[in-house]
Amino acid sequence: MLDFPNQSRFFDSTRSAVRFWGHDRAMEWSFFVTEEALKKLQPGPKQDEAGLLRAFDANREKIYVAATKAYTRARKGSYELCATDF
Repeated sequence: MLDFPNQSRFFDSTRSAVRFWGHDRAMEWSFFVTEEALKKLQPGPKQDEAGLLRAFDANREKIYVAATKAYTRARKGSYELCATDF
Protein backbone atom coordinates (compact mmCIF):
# COMPACT_ATOMS: atom_id res chain seq x y z
CA MET A 1 0.00 0.00 0.00
CA LEU A 2 1.33 3.40 -0.96
CA ASP A 3 1.58 6.06 1.73
CA PHE A 4 3.26 9.41 2.16
CA PRO A 5 4.99 9.58 5.55
CA ASN A 6 7.60 12.07 4.32
CA GLN A 7 6.01 15.53 4.06
CA SER A 8 9.03 16.90 2.17
CA ARG A 9 8.55 18.42 -1.25
CA PHE A 10 10.55 20.79 -3.40
CA PHE A 11 10.25 22.68 -6.64
CA ASP A 12 12.34 21.10 -9.40
CA SER A 13 12.99 23.95 -11.84
CA THR A 14 14.42 21.58 -14.47
CA ARG A 15 11.04 19.83 -14.70
CA SER A 16 8.81 22.79 -13.74
CA ALA A 17 7.21 20.56 -11.15
CA VAL A 18 7.00 19.90 -7.44
CA ARG A 19 8.68 16.66 -6.43
CA PHE A 20 7.58 14.47 -3.53
CA TRP A 21 7.91 10.84 -2.46
CA GLY A 22 5.63 7.95 -1.69
CA HIS A 23 6.51 4.68 0.02
CA ASP A 24 5.27 1.15 -0.48
CA ARG A 25 6.81 -0.90 2.28
CA ALA A 26 10.59 -0.45 1.92
CA MET A 27 10.44 1.00 -1.60
CA GLU A 28 10.44 4.74 -2.28
CA TRP A 29 8.86 6.24 -5.42
CA SER A 30 9.31 9.73 -6.87
CA PHE A 31 6.31 11.78 -7.95
CA PHE A 32 6.18 15.08 -9.80
CA VAL A 33 3.19 17.44 -10.00
CA THR A 34 3.55 19.71 -13.01
CA GLU A 35 3.27 23.47 -12.78
CA GLU A 36 0.23 23.28 -15.09
CA ALA A 37 -1.51 20.85 -12.71
CA LEU A 38 -0.79 23.04 -9.68
CA LYS A 39 -2.15 26.10 -11.49
CA LYS A 40 -5.31 24.14 -12.25
CA LEU A 41 -5.67 23.05 -8.62
CA GLN A 42 -5.11 26.55 -7.27
CA PRO A 43 -5.35 29.37 -9.79
CA GLY A 44 -4.12 32.70 -8.60
CA PRO A 45 -1.76 35.58 -9.17
CA LYS A 46 1.29 34.10 -7.40
CA GLN A 47 2.64 31.41 -9.72
CA ASP A 48 6.29 31.61 -8.67
CA GLU A 49 8.13 28.81 -6.84
CA ALA A 50 6.76 29.77 -3.42
CA GLY A 51 3.23 30.04 -4.82
CA LEU A 52 3.46 26.61 -6.44
CA LEU A 53 4.69 25.07 -3.18
CA ARG A 54 1.75 26.69 -1.37
CA ALA A 55 -0.60 25.27 -4.02
CA PHE A 56 0.90 21.84 -3.39
CA ASP A 57 0.46 22.16 0.37
CA ALA A 58 -3.13 23.39 0.04
CA ASN A 59 -4.03 20.46 -2.23
CA ARG A 60 -1.88 17.74 -0.70
CA GLU A 61 -4.77 15.29 -0.17
CA LYS A 62 -5.99 15.60 -3.78
CA ILE A 63 -2.43 15.15 -4.99
CA TYR A 64 -1.94 12.04 -2.86
CA VAL A 65 -5.17 10.54 -4.24
CA ALA A 66 -4.01 11.20 -7.82
CA ALA A 67 -0.56 9.79 -7.01
CA THR A 68 -2.08 6.62 -5.57
CA LYS A 69 -4.21 6.16 -8.71
CA ALA A 70 -1.18 6.61 -10.97
CA TYR A 71 0.84 4.15 -8.87
CA THR A 72 -1.97 1.58 -8.97
CA ARG A 73 -2.28 1.81 -12.78
CA ALA A 74 1.37 0.98 -13.51
CA ARG A 75 4.64 0.53 -11.65
CA LYS A 76 7.35 2.89 -12.90
CA GLY A 77 10.51 4.47 -11.58
CA SER A 78 8.78 7.84 -11.21
CA TYR A 79 5.40 9.37 -11.89
CA GLU A 80 4.36 12.71 -13.38
CA LEU A 81 0.95 14.08 -12.45
CA CYS A 82 -0.46 16.46 -15.06
CA ALA A 83 -3.52 18.70 -15.14
CA THR A 84 -5.58 15.85 -16.64
CA ASP A 85 -4.97 13.81 -13.48
CA PHE A 86 -7.12 16.27 -11.50
